[in-house]
Amino acid sequence: MILPNQLTVLRILLTPVFYFLFRTGDPLLVQISMGVYIIAVFTDWYDGWLARKFNYITEWGKFLDPLADKILTSAAFFAFVYLDMLELWMVLIIVVRDFAITGLRGVADYQHVSFVTRKSAKWKTFLQMAFINYLIFIYAFSITEQIYVGNEAIFEVLMNDSLIYYSMLFVTLVTLYTGVEYIYKNWILIKRMFEFED
Repeated sequence: MILPNQLTVLRILLTPVFYFLFRTGDPLLVQISMGVYIIAVFTDWYDGWLARKFNYITEWGKFLDPLADKILTSAAFFAFVYLDMLELWMVLIIVVRDFAITGLRGVADYQHVSFVTRKSAKWKTFLQMAFINYLIFIYAFSITEQIYVGNEAIFEVLMNDSLIYYSMLFVTLVTLYTGVEYIYKNWILIKRMFEFED
């Protein structure tokens, strides 16, 4: 267990801590959960940087790192479903797509098959993370009386139901598109991996 992999495992362990604290609705605990989430995201950047800089790249790490990302983002999305801020059907599309592609990549790595990764997938990840960060911050601040009082009009705009709905819809459609694109671009390799027949 080299350091980047340890950081990846730490990110997985921090996920239920974030989820539990965030769902309490207690302003202080939600703020702490925001800090936990920031630390988890930092480990994602730092373990990747370490792996590239010092060539700490392992087969286990190549599978576990994106899996840890999906676990963290999925937990955040489901937390907002619990708060009635996001639609369950959109979150399910994102989660199923992300874990399905991560599973395919894991099988491909195990069979030493190199899949084509599109830049659109990186944009998908960026959009998901940016949207989650936005939701976490505005929610945490909206339930903090010292910040909310006097800024009600601003939060009414930032937490507008239509804004959040259509932003999430856009993220969902981009995520779905990148999943379909990923399978389409790698279909021949996927068929070989699972020995599909026409």
